[in-house]
Amino acid sequence: MAELATSESGNSKGGRVRAKRASTRIDLTAMVDLAFLLITFFILTTTLQKPKAMALIMPDPGELSPVPETRTMTILLGSNNKLEWYMGLPDKPLTPPSVDNYGKNGIRKALLEQQAKIRQTQGKDMMVLIKPSDKSKYDNMVNLMDELNITGNESRAIVDISPLEISLLKRDKIYN
Repeated sequence: MAELATSESGNSKGGRVRAKRASTRIDLTAMVDLAFLLITFFILTTTLQKPKAMALIMPDPGELSPVPETRTMTILLGSNNKLEWYMGLPDKPLTPPSVDNYGKNGIRKALLEQQAKIRQTQGKDMMVLIKPSDKSKYDNMVNLMDELNITGNESRAIVDISPLEISLLKRDKIYN
């Protein structure tokens, strides 16, 4: 039981006799119980951290229309925080495959340059195909999606990587 006991000091001055007071005893058990009940209540009713999720909108299969290879950029996610990108098809790319990294001097620069070139020549947006390999990390995918959001690219798709593209990654030593 918790309690607070106070007592009168025993010094008497001037020869006066004072009446002795009984010590005051306050029972703090109820207040301690209330404090623990409040702590328990606040712990149980608060949320520690809400999960974060990235919104991904998938089109209906009937709405899909073919995109010409001249407007298509393919990004292959490799190992060691590296990626490879090219324009066109993997068997006959319009630009040679280029190994790059993440950030403003890496894939962001390439996205902005290619998007500006396509808008200038065709007047339409660029389609980005993202192909993660089994050697890439989830963090790489999130970083690439952030780069696409920064550059304002809304046309994107996450698709499976082909054996030909895996051989490209192996050739450039970013698949290990």
